[in-house]
Amino acid sequence: MGKQYNPDGFIPKYGGYERLITYQKAEIIFDGTKYFTKKYFHPYDRTIDQMVQAARSGKQNIAEASMASGTSKEMEIKLTNVARASLEELLIDYKDYLRNNKLTYWDKSHPYYPKLTLKHKIPDATYETYRKGIESPDPEVSANVLISLINVTSYLLAQQIKTLEKEFLEEGGLRERMSQARMDVRNKQK
Repeated sequence: MGKQYNPDGFIPKYGGYERLITYQKAEIIFDGTKYFTKKYFHPYDRTIDQMVQAARSGKQNIAEASMASGTSKEMEIKLTNVARASLEELLIDYKDYLRNNKLTYWDKSHPYYPKLTLKHKIPDATYETYRKGIESPDPEVSANVLISLINVTSYLLAQQIKTLEKEFLEEGGLRERMSQARMDVRNKQK
């Protein structure tokens, strides 16, 4: 990926979460969860708030991690993992919904699984890419499309965390960059 340091200082470039595939997919999950809970749950069911908040937390923590990355690699890693944990909570809720309503969870042997897997490879996918599945009149289809999105996003977040760990080991953190920048200034003054 190469260093993205700010040439005028020691704080690296940060932000840009809108370009992260994990953020884009988490946004689809959030929007889809709002739709799903409104359509398939009774209006005062407490599960609605729990699921929507877990979906929101997944999305928001990816953004917050990206914004914190300039000054704290530790915070970036922690928040990215919080996003993943929030999506895991949401995944369990969707699986509970399927189980409690005696609907089928689409594992790898399900006939729709390969088609759905191909859909995840579409570049720059948006809610529109998944609308037909998410807004299906069949709650089994809708839940499984969202479960599949959560699984892909969780996998990508795990890969993102590994990359962040590698970057930290190779490039260090803010304190190391601050010390190096200060030494560079002193050396130039001599």
